[in-house]
Parts: sequence; structure tokens; C-alpha cells
Amino acid sequence: MRWVTATHSRRGALLMGAAPLLVLAIGYVIAAAARHAENPADKILPLPQAMASAMAGLLFEPDPLSGQYLFWADTLASLARLGAGLGIATLSALLVGLALGALPRVRATFGPLVTGIAVIPPVALLPILFITFGLGETAKVALIVIGIAPFMIRDLAGHIAALPREQVVKALTLGANSWGVVLRVALPQALPRLIEGLRLSLGPAWVFLISAEAIAADVGLGYRIFLVRRYLAMDVIIPYVAWIALLAVAMDFALTRSSRRLFGWAHLGAR
Repeated sequence: MRWVTATHSRRGALLMGAAPLLVLAIGYVIAAAARHAENPADKILPLPQAMASAMAGLLFEPDPLSGQYLFWADTLASLARLGAGLGIATLSALLVGLALGALPRVRATFGPLVTGIAVIPPVALLPILFITFGLGETAKVALIVIGIAPFMIRDLAGHIAALPREQVVKALTLGANSWGVVLRVALPQALPRLIEGLRLSLGPAWVFLISAEAIAADVGLGYRIFLVRRYLAMDVIIPYVAWIALLAVAMDFALTRSSRRLFGWAHLGAR
């Protein structure tokens, strides 16, 4: 059996995927125990019980000032901002990407503009967004949209433009007009690619969200991480980072399952 042709069961894949995480967790516990053996007051690598104790207050005890359960308030605020940004970016990518990919004149006119926007570092626009929209939610959502929408648009437009020309010719031969080609030929094949582009944009979207929350927010996962860093509160930072990773993995899994369920034909060759 060769590595490039090796196959595995679903259970085997789960075990192989869990093994590195287990090794990483064991390595962390060993390193943390060694540091605390030398310095019981060490804050850099907190022990699991210290993290559990710190998170218990954020999870189950209301804040004396706001009355909120801070962990859940941070999570809901961040997910609301992220959801709004991803939703607007996805809709923009679908509409603009379809037009750029299916209509050559639109692509020739607006393609360079989209490319120019895509190469601008989104974080560099953060001061402009805060000046323009203020310190509220609009600027944070706008950063996510500007950060991921150009990539999604270019990816979708390139995919549609690369569709076999024969499909367009056949549709026109059967009586379809340009609008019919977009709806009946390009759109069905664009949707699974759109979900794939959204999956690939999840990581950057989280980066832009955390960046915006770190600069101007009073609630959110990124805000909490940067608030407690001044106290070297790694017992809060590490669980928050792990929670963000878990949320991102869950979103990726949900998108993958949705794509396979809705567009199974697009995954026939996938393992």
C-alpha cells in the first residue's frame, strides 16, 4: 500500500485526527507541571485546574457591574458580528461574482477594481472605518466584509468564468438568454464553490473580528482576550482561544456537511 492511495474508515480518520490533539494536550500538561514545580506562581502556563477555576467565574457568575455572564455575552456579541459580516460578504460574493464570471463586459469593467481592493491589507483600513462609521458595530462588520468579500468574489468569478464554454453554447441553442444562462447554468455550479470560499474565509474573518474588537469594543471574545492580557491572565486567554478554535471548527464542519447534503454532485470525487 502506498501513502498516496491509502484509504481509511471514518473511525480511523477520527482517531488519526484526535491523536495530535491528545499529544499536544499531554505535552502542555507536562510542561505546565514542570514550570509550576519550579515556580508555583507561574502565570505563563496555567494548570488545567487554574483555567477551570478562572473560567467558572466567567461562565456561571454574573458580573457585578453589568449583571451579564461575561463568557456568554462575549460569545454572543462576537458571533453576531461575525454572522453579519459573513452574511453580507457571502451575498456580495454571489451577486458580484456571478456578474463578473458570467458577463465578460462586466468582468472587463469591474474586474480590475475588485483586484485592487483585494490587495489592500484590510487591517490598514481599520482607522478609516472607525473614523467613517464610528466605534459601533458597523465598523467591525465592515472590516470583516472588506477583508473577505474581495477574495470570495474573485474566487467565484474565476470558477464561473472557467466553466466549459459548451454549457453556455448549449443553453443558448436551447433558447436561453443571458439571464437564463446565469440562472440555469452558472448559479447552480456557483453555489457549492461559494460555500467552499466561505469555508476558506472563516480564518481571516475571525482575525478581522478579533482585531476590531481589540481596538474598539466593550464586549466580545477579542475584547476579553486583550483586556486580560495586561494581567498576564493566561488562565482566561488560553480557554478563550481554544473556544474560538472550537467555534471555527464547528462552523467549518457545518458548512461542509451542508454543502455535501445540498450539492452532493459537486463532491462525487471527494474522499
